[in-house]
Amino acid sequence: MSPESMAPGSVRSAAEVNEQIRELWLRAGGTLSAQERAEYELLVVEWAAAIRGEVIEAA
Repeated sequence: MSPESMAPGSVRSAAEVNEQIRELWLRAGGTLSAQERAEYELLVVEWAAAIRGEVIEAA
């Protein structure tokens, strides 16, 4: 996934992003290439933002 493929302001749930992270690791067979590592890092940032949003919403 490239940064361009993520629509600005698009909001996915933490569960959706987590599922994509799991799929990435399965596709990679447990070892990430440089490109997959970059994708993983973007997904983790998105996941963290989704978690924060869900916590704030719940409060």
